Amino acid sequence: MTGPSTTTATRPTTPPGTSVPRLRTPGRRHNPARPKRSVLLTVLTAVVLLYSLVPLLWLLISATKTQNGLAHSFGLWFDADFALWDNITSTLTYQDGVFVRWLLNTLLYVVVGAGGATLLAVLGGYALAKFDFPGKRGVFAVVIGAVAVPGTALAVPTFLMFSKMGLTDTPWAVVVPSLISPFGLYLMWVFATEAIPTELMEAARIDGASELRTFFRVALPLLAPGTVTVLLFTTVATWNNYFLPLIMLKDPDWYPLTLGLDSWNKQASTAGGEAVFNLVITGSLLTIVPLIAAFLLLQKYWQSGLAAGSVKE
Repeated sequence: MTGPSTTTATRPTTPPGTSVPRLRTPGRRHNPARPKRSVLLTVLTAVVLLYSLVPLLWLLISATKTQNGLAHSFGLWFDADFALWDNITSTLTYQDGVFVRWLLNTLLYVVVGAGGATLLAVLGGYALAKFDFPGKRGVFAVVIGAVAVPGTALAVPTFLMFSKMGLTDTPWAVVVPSLISPFGLYLMWVFATEAIPTELMEAARIDGASELRTFFRVALPLLAPGTVTVLLFTTVATWNNYFLPLIMLKDPDWYPLTLGLDSWNKQASTAGGEAVFNLVITGSLLTIVPLIAAFLLLQKYWQSGLAAGSVKE
């Protein structure tokens, strides 16, 4: 009997003197959905995160301490006496509740000043982006130049002008300069250029819509992300405004929170003044709570507003 026959695969023969090409093993391709990790970038991000959060952590911990505890305890840890609620009560009632008056003043400046600046920026940015008129390039140059000029450089000329008009030491001295936001105007100009299709506006005009109705019914909903972004920037700038109220206001009843807390902080250096650093710190904590809440509530609009117009199709 013969055994089972086996067949062997024959390798192809190559002529002598020729080399056989080697097949490369497929390498690992980069997946755009999973970006490469960078140790340096991670370390830098961690440093920036600590730089941003450590002052807030110190402020929160210090707000729980008494005046004596601030001087005799470690800055980044709690004292034995937890006095956060007592500090909040004392801050709201100190000097007949003047802190509440400063808070209402700040809200007034933000609602009228920052709200008006946002409205003017939306109207101006929309007009500059979607309408052609003589002198448009000149307006662009003026806006860019105004963005480059710091606000402190205009504070003294603004004071002299308002002094001639008799408006110093009044809320108008803070509200009227806050209505002008060159950066907000430029941001809305760029955003409106990309966010509002010209074809959509032409379709609305063909349907018989007036320019006012086209703006409110067509353009304004599309400008919502940019509007919220400008509103956040102007709100933060007005809320934290210090130098302009400092030179414009003398009456403490019209102080914003920044100027009022600074006056409490300077009490310790005056003759017979009472040191209330625990109230200053607690007041500072209460001051930033509305800003944090505003950013958290409007975060999705703010992010989309910053990204809009970054990619052209």
